[in-house]
Amino acid sequence: MRLAAVLPALCLIFAPAFAQTRSIVVHAARLLDVETGKTLSPGEVLVQGDRIVEAGSTVAHPQGAEIIDLGDRTLLPGLIDAHVHLFLHPGAEDLQTVVESVPQRTIVAVLAARDDLMAGFTAERDMGTEGAGSADTAVRDAIDRGLIAGPRLRISGNAVDIPGGHEDAIHYNPEQHVLPNATWANDAAELVKVIRQQFKEGADFIKIYETGHDSLRDGKFWTPYQYTEAELSAAVNEAARVGKRVAVHATGEPGTLYAARAGVVSIDHADALAEETMRLMREKNIYAVPTFTISEYFADHAASPEDGARQRRMLDMHASEFRKQLAAGVPVAMGSDVGPFPHGTQAREFVLMVKYGMAPLAAIQAGTVNAARLLGWEGRIGALKPGYLADIVAVSGDPLRDIGALENVAFVMKGGVIYRR
Repeated sequence: MRLAAVLPALCLIFAPAFAQTRSIVVHAARLLDVETGKTLSPGEVLVQGDRIVEAGSTVAHPQGAEIIDLGDRTLLPGLIDAHVHLFLHPGAEDLQTVVESVPQRTIVAVLAARDDLMAGFTAERDMGTEGAGSADTAVRDAIDRGLIAGPRLRISGNAVDIPGGHEDAIHYNPEQHVLPNATWANDAAELVKVIRQQFKEGADFIKIYETGHDSLRDGKFWTPYQYTEAELSAAVNEAARVGKRVAVHATGEPGTLYAARAGVVSIDHADALAEETMRLMREKNIYAVPTFTISEYFADHAASPEDGARQRRMLDMHASEFRKQLAAGVPVAMGSDVGPFPHGTQAREFVLMVKYGMAPLAAIQAGTVNAARLLGWEGRIGALKPGYLADIVAVSGDPLRDIGALENVAFVMKGGVIYRR
């Protein structure tokens, strides 16, 4: 093939790798300081290379700087989703993990990462490949090297589960030996063994399934725990040994209490928490990640009217419990559980968090400064401040007045590179 024919394709593939070193001034009608809630009008951000140099109502305009005027829009830091599944797409979750090969699912993950970035999510935490092992390591590394477009990623590889647990293949003929969507670990010793292997394969943190299957019994939420407090503590201690952390899928008691006592970094879903659990989460700064959007999606796309009604009862219960968590001062980070519903649409989570009791600013903070802390990137992303990475988005209108504005991102910059304009 002639070089002239190859060069355009190479430029398209590797364009994100070449962060602009010249100065860029991004201007809009407003800039939201997500830490204080103050809206500056107008708003400007000076970017040099991959960093923010200055942010405010006016900034320096160096000679030769590119001026990007976004008009009647609001500038915010890039959004952060702390609970995603890049390797899943809408459809029968159990079947796609069985009939689709890992290479096929990795291609799906690459496209999902692009869709999430274009929707304004410049950083994410992938909460398990659902049976694709450590394939998320390759996706994360390709994004970091600028080979493909996607958010900054914290990845867990395969999640960890007990045999017969929440993500095991329990509805198939056992003689077929269908693999689970997570890695089995029966006790503390096996947890440590699995954790060491996952870190070897590139995981940034560990994701453990601590509860499931969920149900309502006589109007009360019920879910069995999977690991004891001692077993979770062994997992947390092993991760801490190498400076890493454990997050859990945990919806209710006593599993959520065991997780809080063990010192996990987040309790994802957190449908129903006891007072003691909430107290520990507040004192230890353990984040609740509510994931309302996936529940709403499942209710709207239920297999039967009866299942839809059950899903809505569960969602209503979770919304009521969420208000109690807010009143108790439980820290909250935004996470949508996107994957089983379409990637790039997860800003709906902000709308639902406000619908169920959060102030708009608190919801935005959950998906910026709080999520940055949860991902271990505090001081690097999550705000428009000098020295931070230049992850910037712009939305029409004022998200403090209409949180739904976050569902329509018009401009995306990540690390000084413009991906949507």
